Amino acid sequence: MIRVAMVSFWHVHARDYARQASEHPDTEIVAAWDESAERGHMVAEALGVPFYEHLDDMLSRHDIDGVIINTPTSMHHDVMVAAAKAGKHIFTEKVLAPTLHECNEILAAVEQAHIRLVVSLPRLNAGYMQAIKEFIDQNLLGEVTLVRTRLSHNGAIRTEDKPDGWLPGYFFDLDLCAGGALIDLGCHPMYLARLLLGMPERISATYGYVTGREVEDNAVALLHYPQGAIGIVEAGFVNRYSPFTIEAHGTEGSLLYGTPDAKLLMRSAKDGGQDWKQIILPQDRPSAFQQWVMHIQEGTTASENIQAAVDLTRLMEAANLSAKGSHEVRLDSLTR
Repeated sequence: MIRVAMVSFWHVHARDYARQASEHPDTEIVAAWDESAERGHMVAEALGVPFYEHLDDMLSRHDIDGVIINTPTSMHHDVMVAAAKAGKHIFTEKVLAPTLHECNEILAAVEQAHIRLVVSLPRLNAGYMQAIKEFIDQNLLGEVTLVRTRLSHNGAIRTEDKPDGWLPGYFFDLDLCAGGALIDLGCHPMYLARLLLGMPERISATYGYVTGREVEDNAVALLHYPQGAIGIVEAGFVNRYSPFTIEAHGTEGSLLYGTPDAKLLMRSAKDGGQDWKQIILPQDRPSAFQQWVMHIQEGTTASENIQAAVDLTRLMEAANLSAKGSHEVRLDSLTR
């Protein structure tokens, strides 16, 4: 049995991960810590585990094997380095860190401690992404010229019953989150664009502030590739009915997912090109949490996941710098 501790319930997905840990036959939640003592006591009591006022006290327990980290993004670096030095395996909500420099320091601590790290990038495991990637790899689209990925919801829209929107108020705190719609929700379309197109040479981003918060609630990032391809990544907290959308276009064909239904359509000149065809999707791969457990049990490294997480941080850092400075940012200019 792998004994895990919950490290913060700040993120909205923390309870989802607690549920996954409680339901998995090989994991057991045995302790909890939270930067908010009030919230931590409440959740720890609901889970039936002890709450720790001080993180170091919990990490010093030798019978804890791993931690599930859901702290504010601004705390990721310090909390993960402390967990690694304590020899605890780490499962964490994205992003790994706000900057590449912090990422590299976390990875150095993980490598030195010989622990298993997995970052939750759930849509990489979806059946639709496996199918889209396979068709691109089979060259059915020809040379890929444009990928557009979009994820948006209405979490910042003020209503009579929720005057601040349904997202927690602290999701609009720049110091805690290191950004808004793009670094939170936009992480998903960003790492999907990277999967399909690879890493770009340059990024240009623009942010909108529809509800007047400290962080952006409307965002677009353009990924520029030396061969001429373009990636368009869109995210927002101010769109009530915007579907999750993936488009991939090339010289020989196109793929559409979520326009607006959750169906994958393809049309390719290499396959006759007469009409759009609906693709039967394969099953999803095991979840990120399930993969973390397997890596702990088998003593293996989640190399693909970790590289995707590092690349995601590079893309997000570049996008934030671009939007702040109103100019393109080369990825090779980031501080390591």
